[in-house]
Amino acid sequence: MGLFERYLSVWVGLAIIIGIIAGTLLPDAFSMIAQLEFAHVNIVIAVLIWLMIYPMMVQIDFSSIKDVGKKPKGLALTLVINWLVKPFTMAFLGWLFFKILFADWVDPETATEYIAGMILLGVAPCTAMVFVWSQLTKGDANYTLVQVSINDVIMVFAFAPIAGLLLGITDITVPWDTLLLSVVLYVLVPLLAGAITRKKLDNGNDHSKIDAFLGAMKPWSIIGLLATVALLFGFQADTILSKPEAIVLIAIPLLIQTYGIFAIAYWLAKRMKLPHNVAAPACMIGTSNFFELAVAVAISLFGLHSGAALATVVGVLVEVPVMLSLVWFANRTRHWFA
Repeated sequence: MGLFERYLSVWVGLAIIIGIIAGTLLPDAFSMIAQLEFAHVNIVIAVLIWLMIYPMMVQIDFSSIKDVGKKPKGLALTLVINWLVKPFTMAFLGWLFFKILFADWVDPETATEYIAGMILLGVAPCTAMVFVWSQLTKGDANYTLVQVSINDVIMVFAFAPIAGLLLGITDITVPWDTLLLSVVLYVLVPLLAGAITRKKLDNGNDHSKIDAFLGAMKPWSIIGLLATVALLFGFQADTILSKPEAIVLIAIPLLIQTYGIFAIAYWLAKRMKLPHNVAAPACMIGTSNFFELAVAVAISLFGLHSGAALATVVGVLVEVPVMLSLVWFANRTRHWFA
């Protein structure tokens, strides 16, 4: 793990503080940035999100999909957790906490937006950081690549329908044109751009040009993430300062979801008798989120100042320390698996 990945929560925390301070001191500047929209998409945020997502997509080697038939049980576990379990448990927990348990503390409109943000996190399986979690658990790197590649292909077709279904079930009006535009803008186009870039740079089995390109892009990707977080918290500075408990309220169901999904996946992996180097990455993929996509779609659907956008950013803050604790647990329980 590099310095950035290891202390991601620290950098995100600093970006949050900077954003809140800047949003308080420079409200007019943030208001001007918020108005730079086209088709309900904020141009500044879109550029920053692209800086994050594009390098991730270059990492994906879709030629690995030919190996999908190898160790099918691990892939089946990932797909079931990502697409048949996780989105629905996230929606349920959002409804349970913000419509029932926290109903006296959060107004109905804001509660609905928090639920929407949680749903968008739940429907977006991890694409980039999972390579780090796989490495830390000594996972099968090639098989992890297959799992991520298959999930990305499915995400192009499944993200909008599942998100729309769950947002509809929770009584949220779904602007389908904006949702579909977001999938095209933040999944399909970066995916195609990444595949084209990889093909141009890849020379046989020599990935040196790809590695050099990704090394050059990494600082920009980091800037994109931290600038997005700072902007989001800057836009919401007044709300956060007046209601700091909102961060805690959102974090509670997210923590329960993350640990709960991992427990389900890890138990299933053990019952399926998967080897640990397949089981651990499979569970990590099912547990973590593609928070960059969730943030972008939340902004497009509900706006920069929305509770949905805030919920997705809290997901960033919660995920890294939680995933590191799960890496520790997976390594300590390696002897449970063949």
